[in-house]
Amino acid sequence: MHLSLRPALLAALVALSSLTFADPPVAAAQGDAGLRPKVFLDCEGPNCSQEYYRTQILWVDWVRDRQDSDVHVIITSQTTGAAGREYLVDFTGVGVHGGYTDELRYSTLPMATERERLDGITHVLGIGLARFAIQSGFPEAVRIVPLTEGELDPGERVVSAAEVDDPWNLWVYRLNGNANLSGEETRKNQRFEGRLTASRVSPTWKLTFSGNVNFNRREIELTDSPDFVDERTDWGFTQLSIYSLAEHWSFGVWGEARRIVSANQDFRTEITPALEYSFFPYEEATRRSLTAFYRIGPAYRNYIEPTVYGETDELRWEQSLSLSLSQLQTWGEAGIRLRGSHFLHDSGLYNVSLRGNINFRITRGLSLNASGNLAWVNDQIYLAAEGATTEEELLDLVRRAQDFNYALRVGFSFQFGSIYNNVVNNRIDWGQFF
Repeated sequence: MHLSLRPALLAALVALSSLTFADPPVAAAQGDAGLRPKVFLDCEGPNCSQEYYRTQILWVDWVRDRQDSDVHVIITSQTTGAAGREYLVDFTGVGVHGGYTDELRYSTLPMATERERLDGITHVLGIGLARFAIQSGFPEAVRIVPLTEGELDPGERVVSAAEVDDPWNLWVYRLNGNANLSGEETRKNQRFEGRLTASRVSPTWKLTFSGNVNFNRREIELTDSPDFVDERTDWGFTQLSIYSLAEHWSFGVWGEARRIVSANQDFRTEITPALEYSFFPYEEATRRSLTAFYRIGPAYRNYIEPTVYGETDELRWEQSLSLSLSQLQTWGEAGIRLRGSHFLHDSGLYNVSLRGNINFRITRGLSLNASGNLAWVNDQIYLAAEGATTEEELLDLVRRAQDFNYALRVGFSFQFGSIYNNVVNNRIDWGQFF
């Protein structure tokens, strides 16, 4: 089943009837557990406030392990063209309910408050759980109450771009800025950042233009040496144009102009065409995605200092190919990306990187999680011939020559005890203090 839900909260559906739910005690006893569906919730991204959903939907039992549940709910989201978010809520039956599947969508507007978004997601989640309860043998959990006249205007809903006269023509603009001042007796930091972004998303085109400027000044008093002062300004302008060629194909052009002091580049510009193939339809990208991405193009660099190759400026062509896989399934989540690139004038100047992460439910209460990356680096043509000073090396202010880099993190979690997760207690959040 598939149903698209909008912020008017199912106006077309609820205009005929409204779902209300039996309100038994928050904590369920083992004896009446069969009267209420047991729910295991997976939530990724913004507004994944499980405590809020549990305090608002009291007629189900929330459990801590998928194996104890009747239905597994997965909530994912992605940004929309107007800078809002579309939430995808998937319902999968567990155990004797293994044949049950359902999917609901809910879209929020960019100016919606966090409370409005949470309320909307809660409503959609409640509707989906009610549908599961009705179809899966939990009739005592749900009852239907007719709407009284005037309670809801069936005409209230979010309309498509084709139905309105939009003076902005789907363009969305964002202006961000911040200032950061910090210090103590022997050191001072000043940082200022600003960014302006314009974007337009339609079913055929995705356009993004962005400009930013960053100023950073650092002063450190040294005991046996003159004070260290580092002041730098980076700026950049980028544009991305993506065209939907077909159900599985996309074509794009990436362009940029920027200054990157840490990479010895006073000015850099490039125009790079790109082609992407998605092995699954793009509509399924929030749950599973397998894509191949290829790009090729020239890049011009003007250097602050002569490079290790004796260049003060150069124009070089580069190509790259990446393969990315991501999954968010009932067993957990995983993602991996393999990327390789090299300069066309010298294939020995290359970069190969592998990144991955996994969170896997091994058995009841036991999960394994790991993430890592490994890269072979041999394409740093921009490095300054003079190298970095000791202070720049210690403060990591400039990029240094390297053949490889890596990172690895492995962990596990194991929990046991009560299977229920209904009770919420918001008193004293220790995370605020430590």
